[in-house]
Amino acid sequence: MKLLQRLSKNNVVFSSMFSKSLLSVPYSPIFFCYQKKIMKKITVLSILLVIITGASAQQNADLIIYNGKIATMSKPGEFRQAVAIKDGIILAVGSSKIILTGFKNSNTQLIDAAGNTVVPGLNDSHIHIIREGLHYNAELRWDGVKTLKRAMEMLKEQAARTPEGIWIKVIGGWNEYQFEEKRQPTLEEINEAVPDKPVFITYLYGKAFLNKKGIEVLKYSKDTKYDGSLVELDHKGNPTGMLYAKLTPKAIYTTLALTTVLNHEERLNSTQQYYHELNRFGLTSAIDAAGGGQNYPDDYSIALELAKQGKLTLRTSYYLFAQVKGREYQDYEKWVANTRLNKNNNMFIANGYMAEGAGENLVASAADFENFLEPRIELSKDMETDLEPIIRLLVKNHWPFRLHATYGESIERMLNIFEKINQETPFNGLRWFFDHAETITDSQLRRVKKLGGGIAVQFRMYYQGELYKKMYGEPDHQLPPIRRMLHMGIPVGLGTDATRISTFNPWMSLHWAVTGKTMGGYQFWPVKDVLSRFEALQLYGTGSAWFSEEEKTKGKIEAGQYADMVILNKDYFSIPIDDIRGIHSLLTIVNGKVVYAEGAYQKLAPELPEVIPSWSPVKFYGGYQNN
Repeated sequence: MKLLQRLSKNNVVFSSMFSKSLLSVPYSPIFFCYQKKIMKKITVLSILLVIITGASAQQNADLIIYNGKIATMSKPGEFRQAVAIKDGIILAVGSSKIILTGFKNSNTQLIDAAGNTVVPGLNDSHIHIIREGLHYNAELRWDGVKTLKRAMEMLKEQAARTPEGIWIKVIGGWNEYQFEEKRQPTLEEINEAVPDKPVFITYLYGKAFLNKKGIEVLKYSKDTKYDGSLVELDHKGNPTGMLYAKLTPKAIYTTLALTTVLNHEERLNSTQQYYHELNRFGLTSAIDAAGGGQNYPDDYSIALELAKQGKLTLRTSYYLFAQVKGREYQDYEKWVANTRLNKNNNMFIANGYMAEGAGENLVASAADFENFLEPRIELSKDMETDLEPIIRLLVKNHWPFRLHATYGESIERMLNIFEKINQETPFNGLRWFFDHAETITDSQLRRVKKLGGGIAVQFRMYYQGELYKKMYGEPDHQLPPIRRMLHMGIPVGLGTDATRISTFNPWMSLHWAVTGKTMGGYQFWPVKDVLSRFEALQLYGTGSAWFSEEEKTKGKIEAGQYADMVILNKDYFSIPIDDIRGIHSLLTIVNGKVVYAEGAYQKLAPELPEVIPSWSPVKFYGGYQNN
């Protein structure tokens, strides 16, 4: 033990190098002796010699990052200086001296972290990455814009360069509290900024703005109606341009589907640009929650094509979401029979692109629409009849599933179904979970725990906390109750639910987790329930990895883990808490390869194709506006 302590002072990480046998050192008498517990007879020099000449001779590193503040995320406050990587796997972490001496050869790429903080790559457990990839280049993003004045200027500038017949679209990622003016745009302002080209702007899941030209192009009139939604009319009976979701967001998303769609080549480019933007914020993995309008397999084909070419720069797991009401069971029956789960379609990255299971919506009648501009809706009386056979099918075939559920009232009915099925066909370790769960109760959490489920949470209340308060009053406990989930030992992952409500920037989600505040600064959570910085980052790592059954290989910087990591522009662990919102990556590594680089590391940046089409807002503004 004293010997191990002495070696620990030299920053040699034995949990990786020895006890886990992750250096893959060939059989030798020294290690045989070690296994026979005669460690006390081996000198410090002998052990270091084995590490340096035995292990590293067999596993010279492809890449070493040194001179950093490397957060291993194995436990709070544990930092190392250097990490050695080979074949996309972490070999070892330790002091710069030990790692450079033991693992460098003439072919090793060296990256000086220059004292910057290095963290494991972030993993969004609920994001609509595949769908957004298809549309990203066609959208003007207001994410991060600081004033409404600038947002309207961007709208006008984009209209000037947009060809006739093309829509100018702002789809989610913003609310009024990010603006200095603390208000939304008016229809008058939108029409003044863009009088001659169609404009469509969505606000959360609750409403959307159409300018006059947009109404004209769509030929909307007093006769335009959408079930569960409102097309607002003026005193003359003409559409004003305001669309409101009431029971459903059908008016908003049917209208969105009528706007500009990119062609195949543009969608390939758009997906690459979006993945690159996520890399800019340190994301290295994503779990796609599917979504409305995302048909399988057609709308997955772009990401699949890029994956097969090795051009996807995040490890991506995806779920399947039945789109046609009344045909959900037939779709899942077909997918269960014909879709192979966990088959990696990325030839260059382990677990690079693969199907994970079913969800987030499994059946239309179980969709509890989360529009906090309106009172909670009651799920259909047919929900149990519709959902039960699908859950039976999935459990019988041991297919993981996720289920969208905002309200405790919905979760109660869903759990009744799960427990009934579990009595007859045990879940038996099946990976399943709820998404969102803002108002889940303690008793329901205990039932989730008993069934072996998890909960993927997102920072929707960062955008909607004020709306919740206005509708239901001041909350008396944390929503969603993450602290209670963790206390009960329920798996929890963090994410964004980007992009139709919130931004894709994970550091905004982390800011919410460590402050409990909304974007507008309202203290929505009790202060006692906010997460520590370590806890929050852990939920964006190993926490989220649970939801794709990768918690043993992702989320830490230690030997044997995937070599996914990020050099940050600021020290997440020590900067003022509000400065977390300004964090981004200087260098992002996936599978031991640089996928994003800027500043002093710019020369390491991989080549990215030029943005197309030529009028794309991404070409002129990029994505998140943090400059």
